Amino acid sequence: MTKPAVARRHLPSSPFKPPVTRPPKQFAIGDRVTHDEYGLGRVIGLEDEIAVLVDFGSLQARIMSPYGKLAKL
Repeated sequence: MTKPAVARRHLPSSPFKPPVTRPPKQFAIGDRVTHDEYGLGRVIGLEDEIAVLVDFGSLQARIMSPYGKLAKL
């Protein structure tokens, strides 16, 4: 089963609670992070809420928001 491309909107008349929206992850230069594919790294650049530049030692990667595979240590 696949996930829908667009999130369903919540109707005010619905008897169900609206989905919980989590705040976006915030990173700062120098933060230690881990990525599911690249491993351990350090944040070396920020692009507002769009992307972060991370140095993983062997490569530098630009990780786009919403940072699903990136976690702060």
